[in-house]
Amino acid sequence: MNAERAAALATDALIWLAGRPEDMARFLAATGAEAGDLRRRAGEAEFLGFVLDFLLGEEDLARAFAAAAGLGPEAALGARMALPGGALPNWT
Repeated sequence: MNAERAAALATDALIWLAGRPEDMARFLAATGAEAGDLRRRAGEAEFLGFVLDFLLGEEDLARAFAAAAGLGPEAALGARMALPGGALPNWT
């Protein structure tokens, strides 16, 4: 997955979260962002990575998003890996 497609998927995830007030409130609390920050930062690859980190931190939430978006359960992880800070570490 390329960075452009990953950003689009993460933007979709942010929009999906916005429709789930309790989950959005937890996201805002976890990131320290405020509601006003969402529009301003929604185009930043780093912020979109935070969105996916939040989703991936809870398997049920990640699966619910994937199902709602018609994606496989691995899609959010693939997108996260394509955004800044998402590369898997090389331990060798």
